[in-house]
Amino acid sequence: MRRTIRSPAWRLALLGLILGLNTVAVFDQQAQASDSAADPELQIEISKIGLGKEVVMTQGNREWFMRVEVTPENSVIVRQEKQGARYLLDESEMHDRAMTPAEVDAAISDFINSVKTRQKVK
Repeated sequence: MRRTIRSPAWRLALLGLILGLNTVAVFDQQAQASDSAADPELQIEISKIGLGKEVVMTQGNREWFMRVEVTPENSVIVRQEKQGARYLLDESEMHDRAMTPAEVDAAISDFINSVKTRQKVK
């Protein structure tokens, strides 16, 4: 048995249902597109070098680098940030004493947290 919908109220209800489902599909496609366009995950690599440490963080074509070199006489901290081949930050500082392992860890941790915080703010 085939039934035909002739009532205008039923036609409007059916049209509303179809439009509602299409709207949900459009929003779902937009959400998937924005997820795929999001920045890739921040990759963090930490390595020990002598008495110091170095950290390299990458996200897409951006890179953050910090190296803490410790000798018995002094400590040198190098920070760099680049996007592609262009350096956005390239600075170093020298301390006239050797940093302790706890100070090296704190400096590396602070650097990582500052980069993470700046990425969340964007």
